[in-house]
Amino acid sequence: MDRVADHKSAQDFLYPPLAPFDQRVLDVGDGHRVYVEQCGNPDGLPVVVLHGGPGGGCSPAMRRFFDPNDYRIVLFDQRGCGRSRPHASVEANTTWHLVADMELIREELGIDRWVVFGGSWGATLALIYAQTHPDRAAYLILRGVFLMTRAELTWFYGGGAGAFFPEQWQRFTGLLPESERGDVIEGFARRLFGNDRSVQVRFARAWATWENALAAMSHEGPGTDSPPDYARAFARLENHYFRNLGWLERDGRILEDMSLISHIPGTVVQGRYDMICPPASAWKLTERWSRGELRMVGMAGHALTEPGITSELVRVTDSVRRIAGRLGF
Repeated sequence: MDRVADHKSAQDFLYPPLAPFDQRVLDVGDGHRVYVEQCGNPDGLPVVVLHGGPGGGCSPAMRRFFDPNDYRIVLFDQRGCGRSRPHASVEANTTWHLVADMELIREELGIDRWVVFGGSWGATLALIYAQTHPDRAAYLILRGVFLMTRAELTWFYGGGAGAFFPEQWQRFTGLLPESERGDVIEGFARRLFGNDRSVQVRFARAWATWENALAAMSHEGPGTDSPPDYARAFARLENHYFRNLGWLERDGRILEDMSLISHIPGTVVQGRYDMICPPASAWKLTERWSRGELRMVGMAGHALTEPGITSELVRVTDSVRRIAGRLGF
C-alpha cells in the first residue's frame, strides 16, 4: 500500500467532488449558531465528520472520503470556527458543548445511529462522544489519535517535537520572552486573548504555522501564513481547549473509560511518523479497545492529505459501507 501511495497524490484516492443537498445553520444555544451540511445519498449510511483543531472547520475535501452513492455525509463547523458564529468565540465553548451539539444535530436530522469519522482533535471528540452516547455511535473511524493528555501537550508544546524541528521551534517560541517559554500555551494565551487584535493575529499565525510545519512528511520550510480570520479562530480555540485539558475530569480519562465502548467496532489509521500526535496514543487506545483495529501507515505523518493516510481511510470507509447490515442499518 505504501509503495502505491508513493507515486500517487491524495486526490487520486478520493471520490469526485460533490455539492451538499442540504445546508443549514442551527441555533445551539448560548448565543452560538452552528453551520451544518449534508452530502451524498439522503437514504444512505449516515456518517458524521468531525474536523480537527479545535477550530479547524470542515472543508469540501472532507466529503470525498465516502462513496456518495452509499453514504449520507454530515459535516458541521464546531462552535466558533468556519461558518459557525460568533467567530473565534470561546464563550460557552467546551468539549461538552460540542458533544451536546452533535446530539442536537443528530436529532434535528432524524438520524438514529451514525458512523463517527474524525482525525486529530476530531478523533478526541469522536471518542468522547461515543463514550457519552454509546448507543448512537455505530462505528468509529479515527485518524491521528489525540487523547487530550498532559503528556501529549508536553510533547508538542514543551519541546519534544521541537527537538526534531529546532529551527521551527525557535521561530515559534522565540516570539515569547525567555521567561515565558517554560509554558508556551499560557504565554500564547496572554497574546491570543489580549486587547490588541493585531497582536492576536500575529501570535495566531505563528501558532498555526508551528502545527502546519509538522503535519506532513514532505513539508519543507516555514510555509505561508494562514489567513488572519482562520488563524485567529484556530489558535484561540486550540489554546482555550488545551489550557483546560478538554474539560476532562481526569488526565487519561479516554483510555480509562474505553470499557464504555468495548462493543463498538472501529478502525484507527495512524501515520508512523506523526510528529503532532505520535503513534503511542493510537497503540495504547487499540490495546484497550477489544473491537478496535490499528492500521499503521509506514511512510506518513499527521496530515489527512498524506497519500498513504488518504488511501487507507478510503479503504476503511469502503469496507464499512459493505458491512452496514451487520452494523444494524
